[in-house]
Amino acid sequence: MYSDINWTQVKKHMKKIVLAFSLLGLTFQVSAQTQIEGAWVRATVPGQQATGAFMTITASSDGKLLSAQSPVAKIVQVHQSTIKNDVMRMQPVDFVALPAGKAVILDPNSYHIMLIDLIKQVKEGDQVLLNLTVENAQGEKELIKVEATARALNTADDAK
Repeated sequence: MYSDINWTQVKKHMKKIVLAFSLLGLTFQVSAQTQIEGAWVRATVPGQQATGAFMTITASSDGKLLSAQSPVAKIVQVHQSTIKNDVMRMQPVDFVALPAGKAVILDPNSYHIMLIDLIKQVKEGDQVLLNLTVENAQGEKELIKVEATARALNTADDAK
C-alpha cells in the first residue's frame, strides 16, 4: 500500500509547507512591530475637498512611514507643516522617520496625512480606512490597516 508513495517528493512538499508556515509567522511578527494609537480624521463640510488624518505611531525597530492610501480620497500624501517667518506652510514629504521605541505624533502642526480630492464628505463619527505603508531598516515593507474616527471640525487638535 505504501510502496507507491514517492517519499522524496513527500519530503520536498513538507519542506515547502514548513517554509510557507515559517514565512507566514514572520509576516505576523512584522505586523506587530508598528503600533498605531489614537487615529482620527477631521470631519468636513459639504463640498470640502481635503482633510487631515492624525495618529501616534510607535515602531519597535527603526523604520519609515512611506505612504498612505484611503478609499475616501483620490490623492493621499504624507505632509509636514512648518512655520517660517510667522507663515505656516505645508508640503509633501518622502517619508516620516520612525525611530525604534519612540512615539511619533502625526498632528495638524507637524507631520500628518492629507486626504485630497475627497470622494465624499467625511462626517463626524465616520470610520475612515487608512492603509499605511511602513518600511523597516532592512527594507521590509508592512501594510497597516487603520480605522480612524472622524471628529468634529471644532475638535481641539490635541483632544483624545
